[in-house]
Amino acid sequence: MTATSRKTLRLVIHGRVQGVFFRDSMRREALSLGVSGWVRNRSDGTVEASVQGETAAVDAIVHWVHRGPQYARVEQVDIAPDAGSYTGFEVIG
Repeated sequence: MTATSRKTLRLVIHGRVQGVFFRDSMRREALSLGVSGWVRNRSDGTVEASVQGETAAVDAIVHWVHRGPQYARVEQVDIAPDAGSYTGFEVIG
């Protein structure tokens, strides 16, 4: 795998995204896609994540994040480049 085939993004998900199993659902989706990183709730009611992997897999998790799990209501997703090196995907915080 070359460095150019991977990307790392920081996501901040706005809407009804806490109390709807967003983090654990995202962890399961990331693991099924082979995406590494982490996800956590923030005190302002948003969910923040850093995702890393093959470009197609990261694009797929970003697409999933715009929908979220069944009871989520995603209103906005802020996306920015990020740095880091991750193995596995964990819920933190």
